[in-house]
Amino acid sequence: MEGESGSDQQTETRGATQKSDTDDYRKALLSSQKNSPGGAAGRSSIPSACFNFTNSIIGSGIIGLPYSMKQAGLPLGMILLIITACITDYTIILMIKGGNLSGAWSYQSLVQNTFGFTGYLILSALQFLYPFIAMISYNIITGDTLTKVFQRIPGVGPGHILADRHFLILITTVLFTLPLSLYRDISKLGKVSLLSAVLTLAILVTVIIRAATLGPKIPPVENAWAFAHWNAVQAMAVMSFAFICHHNSFLIYSSLEEPTLTNWSHVTHVSVGSSAFVSLLFAVAGYATFTGYTQGDIFENYCRSDDLATFARFCYGISIITTFPLECFVTREVVSNVFFNGVLTNISHIAVTMVIIAVSTAISLSYDCLGIVLELNGVLSAIPLIFIIPSACYLKLAGGRWFQGNNLVSCIILLVGMFIMIVGLIMTVMYPQDCSHGAEMPYCSANFTVPNATLFSNGQQSVNLTQKKGIF
Repeated sequence: MEGESGSDQQTETRGATQKSDTDDYRKALLSSQKNSPGGAAGRSSIPSACFNFTNSIIGSGIIGLPYSMKQAGLPLGMILLIITACITDYTIILMIKGGNLSGAWSYQSLVQNTFGFTGYLILSALQFLYPFIAMISYNIITGDTLTKVFQRIPGVGPGHILADRHFLILITTVLFTLPLSLYRDISKLGKVSLLSAVLTLAILVTVIIRAATLGPKIPPVENAWAFAHWNAVQAMAVMSFAFICHHNSFLIYSSLEEPTLTNWSHVTHVSVGSSAFVSLLFAVAGYATFTGYTQGDIFENYCRSDDLATFARFCYGISIITTFPLECFVTREVVSNVFFNGVLTNISHIAVTMVIIAVSTAISLSYDCLGIVLELNGVLSAIPLIFIIPSACYLKLAGGRWFQGNNLVSCIILLVGMFIMIVGLIMTVMYPQDCSHGAEMPYCSANFTVPNATLFSNGQQSVNLTQKKGIF
């Protein structure tokens, strides 16, 4: 009888632990936050946290989503995009549950409590590299986008200082991204994130308008509407790069005024859901416009004389500038936790921030083609951060049989993530993305004609007009 009673008690305890919406979870999460190094709950309202979280999702990766439709095939690409969003939503909440089970207050402490110091170092490297490379891409996009914007101003030619990407990257860093990144409280970026969300909406409207007005003028491409293509795994990596936000999750969660699982689930569902909706519209409209011409950076497809596209470029450049500080917050937090025991004095806070921004800016000034790097970043960083690590942590912490409830879902996500990571890495190395930075698309020429296979622009860039044969 005593053994049966003990067994029943363990079963009840485990059931209570795994139940996602109980009062115990809410109290434990709030208590965990109050005992974290921050000491108390943050000052972000739920709407402010939603704007911050959505802004961290809709970053530079969104401009590559039409290209992911080209890689996967439009119908399959839409399905994969929705699946990626659902997995992102699920694993974000799974991370917070894992934090409750282990008493963790950050992604790093969650992995350390679960897999020890080795796991902590691996996660720290991934969590630093992903936003750091994103910061580099943001600078590059800012320079490349705003140069085309300013060249539409009368008197600003290719040799003008406003058409110099190096000058624009430096000036936006000094005037905007550095001051915003020096904030210690992420909740102060709520209004800036709202501005970014409004600009993203303007970009989406522009892309949809151009799909209707420019799309019919783009020459048709063979196999453009096939259900699936063989590069679907690479497409999943690009989508994961666009949706990765796990490195920001604990940071934004801790900024909530009342960090409970119910509030966090609401923030996650709203942020990921709205981001998925915007991303799906953007991906479909962008790909439907250019089909086989679609580039890794969709704005490279629009002609420089297109004033509406110039407006969209300007909006996106501003949006990227306002997103940059969120990634800097994460990289600084990783450095703080690894080297400063999670506590930065005012001087060290400024010094670490300036070093991070200086290095990322220097790289973006010296290298202007990150297509292959971003794709590898999706495979090597985004996939582990979204699919593998949250699932592995929860499986080890939750206990119970692998085929029960959340454990079964976590097992499936873990296996899918490992498959995408391995196969995606192989395909990325074998079929790297070409860099077509700065080249005017051939259909922008007034004398444009359609040859049978390949078009060449100025003898430098080739554009393959025949889609790879679809699977279906």
